[in-house]
Amino acid sequence: MIATTHGLDSITVGALAAVTGVSKSGILTVFGNREAIQVSAVDAARDIYRETVLKAAYEAAPGVPRLQALMGAWVRYLEDGVFPGGCFIAATAAEYGRRTGSVGEAVRQLKRDWLTLLETELRVAGSPDPAGDAFVVDALLMAGNTRRELFSDDGELDRARVLALAVLDRLPGAAR
Repeated sequence: MIATTHGLDSITVGALAAVTGVSKSGILTVFGNREAIQVSAVDAARDIYRETVLKAAYEAAPGVPRLQALMGAWVRYLEDGVFPGGCFIAATAAEYGRRTGSVGEAVRQLKRDWLTLLETELRVAGSPDPAGDAFVVDALLMAGNTRRELFSDDGELDRARVLALAVLDRLPGAAR
């Protein structure tokens, strides 16, 4: 999806018409306007993320095992090049984080869902500060994505995963 390499703003009626071979009026008949196309792109990315990252993680037991699986699946999702510009959430959060409107809200909700998942699993794993630990894990993974994109080095993803997993080692009584 070009949103990770060129931004959600690059998704236009004309660009979508050119890629799909459908006329601009045909595109507008389906979506109504450009904003609806962009929200649909966020929704499509959410579905892809569920299938490529979350599905594998939910096969693991809640808490530490699920967090370990989640971080591993997240690294694989990036290494596999699911989106050509890295993590969709990272790319769109930087672009739309402060904007108003339905596209900005869809992007914020996608990020909220991710943070809520981390907080929930960290709470189950015994974290005394699930929101703080989720912040750290998210920050490390997003930094790994950024460094990977900047330096074209998948090793940055592994570094981020190892550092994020170290957060779990600090949890009181977490069974591994």
